[in-house]
Amino acid sequence: MTEAAPGSPADPPRDPQPAPRPRRPAERALSEPAVSCVFVCHDGRGRILLARRSAGARDEPGTWDTGAGALEHGESFEDAVAREVREEYSTEPLAIETIGVRNILRGDPVSHWVAVVFAVELDASRAAIGEPHKFDALGWFDPDALPSPQHSQLAPTLALHRDRRR
Repeated sequence: MTEAAPGSPADPPRDPQPAPRPRRPAERALSEPAVSCVFVCHDGRGRILLARRSAGARDEPGTWDTGAGALEHGESFEDAVAREVREEYSTEPLAIETIGVRNILRGDPVSHWVAVVFAVELDASRAAIGEPHKFDALGWFDPDALPSPQHSQLAPTLALHRDRRR
């Protein structure tokens, strides 16, 4: 019996190293900035839509907040917002307007998000919870009569929305 030299066709093929699992934006934000699209949904008549974060939310469960989601590779901001509105609120945006950018550093260890903030008009009668593992209540509120407790990032986000109306 003749032995084959290493690397010859008689050697069994080696399994290549598996490709590393892409990190989720929340994981990535701990080592490099991640881009988030934050959206303040409104009904065109002055009310804004807030969602109460459920026990399964990534952070600050039980607090009221606007919608948000990570920008995916190759996606435009507007496409990301429309996708997230469909996922979170089970409806289509009627209008999307860019209203600002925030540089968010929070937590220990620090997570770093660049948040592009949008005002999104919705048909109030069509909004519904689309992700019950993240949200357990939705409500339309007058900006001067908001529920509590509020997410730590809600006030600076709503300030951009308020400033756009002036």
